[in-house]
Amino acid sequence: MSTTRRVPLDQFADVFSATTELSSVALGGRIVAVSDEFFAEAFHLLLVEPAPSMKGQFGPNGALYSGWESRRHNPAYDCRLLGVSFELGAPGAIVGFDVDTSNFNGNEAPEVSVQALYTAGEDPKHSDSRWVEILPRGPLGPNSRHLFSIPTTGTVNYVKLNMYPDGGIARFRVYGQVTPVWPTDLKSFDLAHVFAGGRVDFVSDQHFGVGSNLILPGRGKDMGDGWETKRSRAKGHKDWVIIKLGAPGNLEQVEIDTAHFKGNFPESCELHALFSDHDLNWKTQKDEELDWTLILPRTKLGPHRQHYFQLENVEGKAFTHVRVTIYPDGGIKRVRLIGRRTDVPTASIETAAEPMNVETTASPTAPTTPQIAPAQGTIIIPVLPLTPEAFSPFGQVIQAYGDHAAAPKGTKITPANAGTASKFHKLSLLASSYPAGAGATAGISVYRCQPLAAIAADGTVELTTLERHPFTNQAFIPMGHGNGEALTDAADKYLVVVAKNGDDGRPDLKTTRAFIATTAQGVVYNTAVWHQPMTVLGKCLDLACVETQIGDGSSSDCEILELEAGIRLQLQ
Repeated sequence: MSTTRRVPLDQFADVFSATTELSSVALGGRIVAVSDEFFAEAFHLLLVEPAPSMKGQFGPNGALYSGWESRRHNPAYDCRLLGVSFELGAPGAIVGFDVDTSNFNGNEAPEVSVQALYTAGEDPKHSDSRWVEILPRGPLGPNSRHLFSIPTTGTVNYVKLNMYPDGGIARFRVYGQVTPVWPTDLKSFDLAHVFAGGRVDFVSDQHFGVGSNLILPGRGKDMGDGWETKRSRAKGHKDWVIIKLGAPGNLEQVEIDTAHFKGNFPESCELHALFSDHDLNWKTQKDEELDWTLILPRTKLGPHRQHYFQLENVEGKAFTHVRVTIYPDGGIKRVRLIGRRTDVPTASIETAAEPMNVETTASPTAPTTPQIAPAQGTIIIPVLPLTPEAFSPFGQVIQAYGDHAAAPKGTKITPANAGTASKFHKLSLLASSYPAGAGATAGISVYRCQPLAAIAADGTVELTTLERHPFTNQAFIPMGHGNGEALTDAADKYLVVVAKNGDDGRPDLKTTRAFIATTAQGVVYNTAVWHQPMTVLGKCLDLACVETQIGDGSSSDCEILELEAGIRLQLQ
């Protein structure tokens, strides 16, 4: 059995790079109780950012520190109780610690020990008899990080840091593996999420922001809690990160979020995936020896927003790892890899996550029910939020942006109306290629669309019809509800379904993509792009249509194709 050992700082990546910082406030880590925090409050211990120097700054109680500092001359010892509180209630197995005394010099804590336990009840007390020591009492030094590796614990969700006899600690980081929690009904979910057991196995560069941030909850608060690489100078440069999924799964879609990355988002990205039944050493593993599958071709990205893409080449395949490659460099906030588990669960978290046994490593899972598969031969197409980048192969998205930095690169924006408005110039141009003498003219029409009614109990709807306009592009702009109500509900939505033209002049159904648009967005279908007739959800909706047409009802204006049964859109 391995023993507790101190880890040199230059070996941090080798020991802890594939672990998760279980104590971080980014995961919901919180202080439950503290014995004394006279000079500096204990909440600093869990902050994501390194402790800054506050030398020369004083408050009412004395010098200021970013950390936890108790009074002097404690007759016994101080201790703080850290509740590693996970969203979804996911506990974890601990493998080590970083006890950081940065900026504490002469007032650092001389010694510490660590205890842990698992409980599903109320927050434990300092005197709780279930506390188990997992890091024996040992010395610290001033103004430095102290790394400790311990034998892997069982499942725990509370940790107590004991300080002897008093002093200060800047940061306390608990590293380990999250005990995964999965949906009980095997619906699609984020297989890469930290609470699902996902982890970042390797990054090519993490100069400004670490790769493990990509799978954290939420969208973060600034550029500091994403993944950001240094600027490249070499032509053809790329950076990448490899994410190990929490469970093997069939992948369906991906969300790439560039929140807060406005002038430093990647120009584009691509995704590959593979299946491996064992852990891989990414430092020595040769890429050509691995069976990578391209699941998202290189695709443009935009600033400060969520991008949603349907994945390719994933039908009937299970994957365990995904490589996200960015060109040429930059920053991403989060990556969400949506899919369904393919492994078989064996136990519930309630029965497997017993109070910690430090001799074993628990790997509990959530109970599941059998998945109901679609009828054989049925194609299920996910309906994703409409974004300019995902829609760009088929047309343009017409919308304004409250934050001008979030508009697609190259968008011209100027003040208008004496400064009371912003003008987003020429987001799309009218185009037509009718034969000379056809008599086609440009105009504005209005479509009054009744809401979709044929939604099945499983949240799907059949795709029955596609149409295209061989000689013109076509714009649709939401106006208002058909009953005269104004568009006041941001949840008002309509469907946009598109497909590329195949070599036989019919739709290439493998390229079918489905989007859900809000009434703050308009769409422009490129000339000859196949699309579903306008389909709205919830309420009757009026849409203005800008197009060039002959108007005689001939196929020159519109070709309509009825599809065979077997294609369904997944709305929920």
